[in-house]
Amino acid sequence: MEEVHEGNCGPHMNGLMLAKKLMRLGYFWSTMETDCVKHVRHCHLCQVYANQIRAPANELHPMAAPWPFSMWGMDVIDPVNPKASNGHLFILVAIDYFTKWIEAITLASVTAKAVARFLKRDIIARYGVPVTLITDNAKNLNNKLIDELCAHSQHF
Repeated sequence: MEEVHEGNCGPHMNGLMLAKKLMRLGYFWSTMETDCVKHVRHCHLCQVYANQIRAPANELHPMAAPWPFSMWGMDVIDPVNPKASNGHLFILVAIDYFTKWIEAITLASVTAKAVARFLKRDIIARYGVPVTLITDNAKNLNNKLIDELCAHSQHF
């Protein structure tokens, strides 16, 4: 079931389609449909990329960066498999919205201190203080230490 859903032939279909595909492959058991629906409900990728049907409608706001390196988006890619050559599992990525320039580092653990050091050393020191920093509000990307760094950096 897992290989059909996620493997070479698996486009992460819904539970009933997964059951039908398994039947076409010659498999059958009495609780097949309910098992497939449960499996799809617990699939991480299906949950992350599923349609947000229950999300309320919002107005679209265009995000235009007025000049290079003024607006950065930051996120963490976790965990990578296999590990990096230095044993790190996570990748911290910052992308400039104007030029699409990417700055990235690998990390053993994503702490507020590591994110602040990355911001200071790899973004602010090289490109200046960004006007806008966009994150997904994760605790390691949006915390008191980062707020203080941004507030302190505005005085330069």
